[in-house]
Amino acid sequence: MSGLARLVAAAAVAAPLAFAAPAQASTQDVPPEHAIIVCQDASFYANYNSSTGPSGLIRVLYYGDKVGHTRGVHPVYNGWAATFDFGKSDWGYVRQECLGGYGSW
Repeated sequence: MSGLARLVAAAAVAAPLAFAAPAQASTQDVPPEHAIIVCQDASFYANYNSSTGPSGLIRVLYYGDKVGHTRGVHPVYNGWAATFDFGKSDWGYVRQECLGGYGSW
């Protein structure tokens, strides 16, 4: 195969790759949807492990505290939802049923 033929063959293989769809954004790239804590109080944990549950209590959040969670994008494990606390600007896990008032602020 001549040098030109090899170049044309390589370009034919590489061309479709140049137009491939970009990789899907990670969940960390999706901003959390505004919500509030709707329980009287809710424990806010640093981690969640499927075999042992939540761990590393960060603090307690209270009714009306401004938080964020994007439904269908940010993970929920056994009812524990990945949540952003807008008050302290950190991520953790809180019970999903304590999240509500989406879009209220």
